[in-house]
Amino acid sequence: MNPMNLLALPFRYKPWLPRHLKLIMADIGGTSRYQPADDRAHLEATIDWLCRAQDVRNGQVDAGGVSAGWSFEDGWLPSYPETTGYIIETFIAAANVLQRPELLARAHRMIDWELSIQQDDGAFPGHFGEAGSRPVIFNTGQIMHGMNAGYIELGRQDCLEAAVRAGDWLIRHQDADGCWRKFEHNDTPHVYNTRGTWALLRAGLASGEDRLVQGAIKHLDWALAQQTPSGWYGVNAFTPDKSPFTHTIAYAIRGFLESGVLLKEERYLNSARIACEGLAKAQRDDGWLAGTYGDYWRETAKYSCVTGVAQMALNWTRLDQELGLPHLREASRKAIEYVKRNQAIAADDDIIRGGVVGSVPIWGDYSRFEYPNWAAKFYADALLMELRNQPVPSTAIAPSAAGEAA
Repeated sequence: MNPMNLLALPFRYKPWLPRHLKLIMADIGGTSRYQPADDRAHLEATIDWLCRAQDVRNGQVDAGGVSAGWSFEDGWLPSYPETTGYIIETFIAAANVLQRPELLARAHRMIDWELSIQQDDGAFPGHFGEAGSRPVIFNTGQIMHGMNAGYIELGRQDCLEAAVRAGDWLIRHQDADGCWRKFEHNDTPHVYNTRGTWALLRAGLASGEDRLVQGAIKHLDWALAQQTPSGWYGVNAFTPDKSPFTHTIAYAIRGFLESGVLLKEERYLNSARIACEGLAKAQRDDGWLAGTYGDYWRETAKYSCVTGVAQMALNWTRLDQELGLPHLREASRKAIEYVKRNQAIAADDDIIRGGVVGSVPIWGDYSRFEYPNWAAKFYADALLMELRNQPVPSTAIAPSAAGEAA
């Protein structure tokens, strides 16, 4: 979008407000490139921002959850069940790396809130969990990641029980070919459900419930059939008429990657590798990735989806960890540095300091004029893995003695 046309955007974005105008002008003038610091400093700032996103919901009915983020339109948003679910694992890992045990208490609060909103049929509500919100396949799968972490890392049996109930809901609504077509965002099948499939698989392995494992494999095989020779995934955008965001491409990759690790299945790992290699070749020298891509990794957007850049950093790191691909670790480092240059960690403004913007420039089509909590979550994961060279979450399927005592 031409920055000179910003005022033509809907007035709900309020571009004239001082904070908003400052952020817009920074991108227009190219001054949003901040001086990067070391990995730990950026991780601390990102985790602190996520803590503030949780604390802003104190005293509300959704206390314990993490605000979906901050936007020009609405300020701090309600707690978001989907992303709170997978932030749980981030806080558990950060508590260890940063030696901040209070993050474990925060993770328990997130778990307690998620458990309080699980429906009788096992599903979790979609959107912000408000009354009448319809469950969504993807969202329920993401919350299962938090339930898996609660059981495996914290030893909470109630989390495993919740994960199995959610998994049963998922497979009840799965079609015979492994695809989900009901309870889907925009009523459209999505390959990126593989990220939820990973949670379904892990829950099945942790509980010994083979029906969950088989349901996960069925979906992975359906999704694998949607991959093109270039490594790009079809049926992977929010709507069929659009190119997929880098964000959803990265979701699909992570699901194949981690499922391949858990199952020791080469075809899933190879799927992730081909896609990762394609995006590594598309990456610019400064770490930039386009907001959307068409087949053969053709750029279909001029802005960057920063969330997707952070996700690809962790995908590239994970493949290097599993397969020994140092050129992908180099791509990860470039991506991490790109996000650093677009993250203010010394700002006086609590909303901006440590947050990760949805798009660069800020008016890009992905999470326009927003600091989404999931961008911060994925960036924190990438930094955690860079600092300790271990996967986040772990690949374990059973609690350790330390986890049972937590």
